[in-house]
Amino acid sequence: MKVEFDQSRPIYLQIIEDIKRQIATGVLKPGDKLPSQRDLAVQLQVNANTVQRAYREMELLGIVETLRGQGTFVRAERSIVEETRGDMVSTLVEEFVTAMQALGYDAEAILLHVRQKLADTAGNGGERNGK
Repeated sequence: MKVEFDQSRPIYLQIIEDIKRQIATGVLKPGDKLPSQRDLAVQLQVNANTVQRAYREMELLGIVETLRGQGTFVRAERSIVEETRGDMVSTLVEEFVTAMQALGYDAEAILLHVRQKLADTAGNGGERNGK
């Protein structure tokens, strides 16, 4: 795992986002074991307490489960992938719409820009997953 940290946001949240992204894209699958907290801290060159906080938050969110003496695993239910994707999409759309509205765009103008971008991307073979 390699994360380019943004200094304006807490590192533990960025670790969570990266793991969620890996689940949503299929890099991590339901039931996969995550690195130990200590190993991940060394790998990312962050404080072990930061990784511990990220793992604890992910457990509270129902993304991972920790089995005593065995480690931390992506929640084994297949629904975790779709749930994670749905959460990420909601967040992305909310941030995008909020930013566009802050720039003074109304709903119709936002949709126009999105449609144009999708048309441009599809024309360049950039359409992904048919979604």
